Amino acid sequence: MCSEVKRVNVEEPKYTAAARLERLPISFFHLYIMWVLAFAFFFELGDINTLSYTAPAILKNWHLGLSGIGNIVSATFLGMFLGATMIGWISDRIGRKKSLIFTILLFSVFSLLNAFAVNFVMLFITRLVTGIGLSAMTVVGITYISEMYPAKKRGSFQGWIMTIGLAGIPITAFVARFLVPSITWGWRLVYIWGALGFIFAILAIRLKESPRWHENHGRTAEADRILSEIEMEIRAEKGELPAPTSRIPIVQSHKGYSQLFSAGNVGKTIMFMVVWIAQTLGFYGFMAWVPTLLVSHGFSLVTSLAWSSAISIGAVPGALIAAVLSDRVERKWLISIVAVIIAVCGVLYGISFNTAAIIVFGFLVAMLIQTFAPLLYAYTPEMYPTEIRNSGAGLTYGVGRLANVFGPQLVVFFYTGFGYLSVFVYIAVCWLVVAVVIGIWGAKTRARALESVNVTS
Repeated sequence: MCSEVKRVNVEEPKYTAAARLERLPISFFHLYIMWVLAFAFFFELGDINTLSYTAPAILKNWHLGLSGIGNIVSATFLGMFLGATMIGWISDRIGRKKSLIFTILLFSVFSLLNAFAVNFVMLFITRLVTGIGLSAMTVVGITYISEMYPAKKRGSFQGWIMTIGLAGIPITAFVARFLVPSITWGWRLVYIWGALGFIFAILAIRLKESPRWHENHGRTAEADRILSEIEMEIRAEKGELPAPTSRIPIVQSHKGYSQLFSAGNVGKTIMFMVVWIAQTLGFYGFMAWVPTLLVSHGFSLVTSLAWSSAISIGAVPGALIAAVLSDRVERKWLISIVAVIIAVCGVLYGISFNTAAIIVFGFLVAMLIQTFAPLLYAYTPEMYPTEIRNSGAGLTYGVGRLANVFGPQLVVFFYTGFGYLSVFVYIAVCWLVVAVVIGIWGAKTRARALESVNVTS
C-alpha cells in the first residue's frame, strides 16, 4: 500500500521543484552552499592568476622569452574555452553536483601537475587542462547557484560568493610573493597551493543535486526525495514552512546544443555571445594592460606596479556592491548602468595624468568590473531553460574566453596605431556594446522563478 501511494506521488507531484524551492527561507542549507562554492571560487580565481605570479621565475629558469610565456597564457584561455563549452553539455546530462566535483578535481590535479612540469611542452599541456577545469567549474557553479536559491536571493548570493572568492586573488598573490623568491623552485610551490582546491570535493559531499535538474530529466521521485530532505533540514531550523503558492509547469526537452539555436533561444544565445565577447575584451583590456601601458606612457615600473596594486583593491568591494544591489534592482538595467559607468571611468582614466585621478578612476573601473561580473554570472544561466541552462551559459562564456586569445593584439593595434588614449576608448566601446545589447534585448528576471523567465520575457 505504501509503495502504491509513493507511485501516485511520483507520477502526479502536487508541486514542482521550483514551487517548493522558491518558498524556502534562507537557512544554514543555503549558507553552506555559499561557503562551499566560495571556497571553490577562491581557488579558481586565484589559480587563473598563478601564471602571472610565477612567469618571471619560469622565464629566468627556463630561458623561454616572452613569446613562450604568451603561448602558455594562450593555452590557458584556449583551455577555458574548451572547458566552458564542453561542461555545459556534460552537466546538462550528468547533473550539477557530479560536474562540480569533477571540474574542481580536474583543475586541482592539473594545478599540481603544473608544479612538476619539466619543460615548456609539459607546462603548456598542464595549463591547457587546468584552464579546462577552471572555466568548467565557473560555468557549473553559476548554474547551480541559480537553481538552488529562491528568485529573490539568487543574485545576492552570487555576489556574496564572488566577494569571498575574490579574496583568492590577493591571498594567492601574497603566497606567491613569499614562495617564489624563497628558493629557485619556489614557483612550483605556488601551483601546489592552487591544488588545495581539491578539498572542495570533500566539502561538496553534503551538497544536494539540483532538484530542478532531476525533475527536468523525468526523475521526479529523486527530485521529491531531495526536496523532502532539504525541507526537513530547514524545518528543523526554521519551524513550519510556508506552503508552496504556485504550480510552475515542468518542461522536459532534451534536444541538447541544437536547442540553443532554436527559434525560442537563438536570439538570447547570440545576445550573450556578443555580451561575453565584449565584456571579456573590456575586462582584460584594462586589468591586464594597466601596468604595461603606464610604463609605456612614461611612468616608472615601480610607480605603475604601486598604482596597479592600489587599483586592484577595488575588486572585493565591487563584488560586495553586487551582493547588495543585485536583487533590489532589475538585473538587466543594473548590468547596463554599471557597464556605462565603467566605460566613462575608463575614458577618464585614459585622459588622467596625475596620481590622484589615475588611482581614483582606476579604482572605480576595477571595482565596478567586479560589480559587473556577479551580475552577469547570475543573469546568464537564469535566461535559459533548465535542460540547456549549463549548455547556454557554457557556450557563451566560453566564446568570450576564446575572444581574449585575440584581445592583446587589439590593444597593441590601437596603442601603436592611434596612441595611449585610443586603448581606453576601445575598452569603453566594448562596455557600451554590453550596455546597449543587454538594455535593448535582455529580459527582466528580478524576483522571477527561473521557469517563468523562460516562459515570457
